[in-house]
Amino acid sequence: MENVLTLLRDSGAMLEGHFLLSSGRHSDRYFQCAKLLQYPDKAEAALSGVAERIKQDMQAGTLEIDAVVGPAMGGVVAAYELGRQLGLPAFFTERDDSGTMVLRRGFEIRSGQKILITEDVITTSKSSGECAAALESLGAVITAIACLVDRRQAGVEITWPFYPACTVDVANWEADTCDLCKQGIPVEKPGSRKS
Repeated sequence: MENVLTLLRDSGAMLEGHFLLSSGRHSDRYFQCAKLLQYPDKAEAALSGVAERIKQDMQAGTLEIDAVVGPAMGGVVAAYELGRQLGLPAFFTERDDSGTMVLRRGFEIRSGQKILITEDVITTSKSSGECAAALESLGAVITAIACLVDRRQAGVEITWPFYPACTVDVANWEADTCDLCKQGIPVEKPGSRKS
């Protein structure tokens, strides 16, 4: 996991300041994983440990996966790279005009298809949950979740087997209790989700 943190730092993907996260929470650090994932060799290195743990569980018969799906935007490249390393198809869900997570672009789910959802960063697991709901409504079975950075606070549970590349303890607050807002520090919104 320390190797992944080094890759994040070296690629400029770990930012410090006052940020509005896609979850709506505020934080003093932001993980712009696209800065790491733009380099295929770094993406491969960052996710190789996750791929190895998943392969071991698949070989042991404790995990089944037919495809890897990432919620857009952050999960697209991470899902592709993990799919490549696992030798599985990889595609993505995205938000429609109403903001609902959906499967489009001709991607299809077979009833009973076993899916690994892959994200770049998980804070509240909201995007993963929305992706799971969209896929389950089409008959998929979610069998695991993976991510590059697990930055969840205590109490945020993931109900599926979970494969983070690294876990970091980073402060984050609801907007109305944000320590940085109380200090008058302007907030930045680097994420892709609309408010």
